[in-house]
Amino acid sequence: MIIAVTDTHALISLTMVEAILWDNDGVLVDTEGLFYQATRVALACAGVDLTPELYLDYAMRKGRSTLDLVAAQGWNREQVAALRDERNLMYSNLLRTERSVFPNVLPVLQSFSGRVRMAVVTSSRREHVEITHERNGLLGFFEFILASEDCQNLKPHPEPYQIALQRLNLPANRCVVIEDSERGLTSALAAGLRCVVVPNPLTQSCAFQGATAIVPGFHAIPGIIATL
Repeated sequence: MIIAVTDTHALISLTMVEAILWDNDGVLVDTEGLFYQATRVALACAGVDLTPELYLDYAMRKGRSTLDLVAAQGWNREQVAALRDERNLMYSNLLRTERSVFPNVLPVLQSFSGRVRMAVVTSSRREHVEITHERNGLLGFFEFILASEDCQNLKPHPEPYQIALQRLNLPANRCVVIEDSERGLTSALAAGLRCVVVPNPLTQSCAFQGATAIVPGFHAIPGIIATL
């Protein structure tokens, strides 16, 4: 994939960036496929075939819970909650055995460390973020982790990034977001933020209208934010 810059004025203004807000899953760590795997197995127990296309549309574009597909079949709240707990436990176990950081993440974070403020803004549960990063040392680069428990509304709603801006005490035009999905891009844009998208294998077919840039991998990020 070739770097695609969709807003040259926004790219020029990145010279004034004071903070970078990173999505976690699919950006820093290769975990989107693991979450899909756990969710697909859980939903199969309820008779729902969660195809990659359906998951992409529900979760990565619309930011909806795929467990809604089970509720639509007549499962009550208690049953859906039990299935969610089962899926979350399965996902936790996968994270403990199959964690992987995307290539170039560590050197890129090191290059930004001390030069720009950084935080993680994710729709994942804090427990899963901590399991994912418990031995890779990446969390030390970030001022804070804003997880699902910290918000009333998750991406694509702007609330996660609005809260992050409040915590940083910075205006949106001094920050930039790094995302991998349509729901994340929508959330960032709705909060008034510029967004650089790094698609992963699960999201590479998505449309990223409004992104400041679309880059082929983590290594390309410093080239977009080159004059901090």
